[in-house]
Amino acid sequence: MQPLAERMRPKSLEDYVGQQHLIGEGAVLRRMIDSGKISSFILWGPPGVGKTTLAGIIAEQLRLPFFTLSAISSGVKDIREVLEKAKHSRGFDTQAPILFIDEIHRFSKSQQDSLLSAVERGVVTLIGATTENPSFEVITPLLSRCQVYVLKPLENEDLLRLAEKAIATDYELKKMNVVLKETNALLRFSGGDARKMLNIIDLVCNAEQDKETVELTDDLITIRLQQNPSAYDKNGELHYDIISAFIKSIRGSDPDAAIYWLGRMVAGGEDPKFIARRLVISAAEDIGLANPNALLLANAAFDAIQKIGWPEGRIVLAEATIYLATSPKSNSAYKAIGAALDMVQKTGDLPVPLNIRNAPTKLMEQMGYGAEYRYPHDYPGHFYAQQYMPDAISGVQLWNGGDSAAEIKMKEQMTRLWGEFKKY
Repeated sequence: MQPLAERMRPKSLEDYVGQQHLIGEGAVLRRMIDSGKISSFILWGPPGVGKTTLAGIIAEQLRLPFFTLSAISSGVKDIREVLEKAKHSRGFDTQAPILFIDEIHRFSKSQQDSLLSAVERGVVTLIGATTENPSFEVITPLLSRCQVYVLKPLENEDLLRLAEKAIATDYELKKMNVVLKETNALLRFSGGDARKMLNIIDLVCNAEQDKETVELTDDLITIRLQQNPSAYDKNGELHYDIISAFIKSIRGSDPDAAIYWLGRMVAGGEDPKFIARRLVISAAEDIGLANPNALLLANAAFDAIQKIGWPEGRIVLAEATIYLATSPKSNSAYKAIGAALDMVQKTGDLPVPLNIRNAPTKLMEQMGYGAEYRYPHDYPGHFYAQQYMPDAISGVQLWNGGDSAAEIKMKEQMTRLWGEFKKY
């Protein structure tokens, strides 16, 4: 018998749950589907949010031939064979067949290269699905030929609507007389993943099928999942839980915990590039200006991993992990860019002050572009106090240095230079 998640897989956009920012009325993918013409794109989002389902629905709705490849098990030869089949399946004056590639981030550069020509010439319309950032994992030429659409974890109300629909309509669950009594545990263990939630319901109901009525309660779900720790974890809940523990241990300056969680990931077969990427992010977000060398070391670790691979790469990751965990911490740069984005959102496109505008033409020069600009290197201390922010927000301060030794020196330097104009 098929798993509940497969039995409940939606067949149309009307049955599809979530992602209204993409497929709701007037949304970008909905407009594309309604027009009957789609271009190549990549769906990026966590497991269980409907990437594969959405691709299948699009093909069904547009009545197009639909070919699939899994990046885990397909090689260049498989790609060429599918492309050849797609070429011969296309009707006269019709839209190109859809080629859906699951986990496209796992394709090597040569495998991705083999897709380029077919996508460029319109032999296929490519729909890729990935749980990893395409900017890191998809080659630039292929990425430039595809739009990237981000899918979000499902909201609790979406998950509950799906759970209630499964209980009300699925033949097997109706036979068991399932009642959803409590939802906290179900939602917590699901983590925004529809497939995981349905797998949990399936697991618990199958274990209770000798009862006349199956009442899904928080206690029952917790007990059953503790007895079957991997039964509902098809797409790696630990992948997200452990990386969270790893990063929080680094942020909390606990090298022992950080190296333990690294060991768990290495032993579990986690992708070393995924770990290295998170170290780079942590170096910028959590160590930041308190120790700028952390970003250099983390980036060097990322580079080294790609050069030496496994198993020696674990030593590189261990070194970077311990260095970051024991470094002084600051998130002032992280907070500053957040404040800047908030300011841009609130104030819109404010004009650049005339004194710091570029004047590449005579007309612009006559209009005063750059006229009042003072070249700082021509003044004592290589500094001249002048306005760089737009007029409307000229007094706003977005960066507030932390209390690390390095940032205290930075603040002292800025205070010495700006004096009465700014206070750091």
